[in-house]
Amino acid sequence: MKDIEKEKSTREYTGDEAVLVEKIKELIDTYVKPAVEMDGGNIEFKSFDKGIVTVILQGSCSGCPSSTVTLKSGIEGMLKRMVPEVTEVVSEMG
Repeated sequence: MKDIEKEKSTREYTGDEAVLVEKIKELIDTYVKPAVEMDGGNIEFKSFDKGIVTVILQGSCSGCPSSTVTLKSGIEGMLKRMVPEVTEVVSEMG
């Protein structure tokens, strides 16, 4: 059985997609991460594909019942407003 390692974004983004991914990462790091860390959690960008942003929730976020509400109402709403190409935000537990 192979070891399960944390999957980080290994995909290379180019052109307009690379610009979008940088903007998404910057928004998460600037606005989302500090708030999540105050509650003992962490959020990491994993990928962007066809409008869908995948993030990894860690720490207290991974078991928090309100993390889904925060993800959909807060994070998804903000990213959709700031980056119109974003259609959805989904999470994986870290």
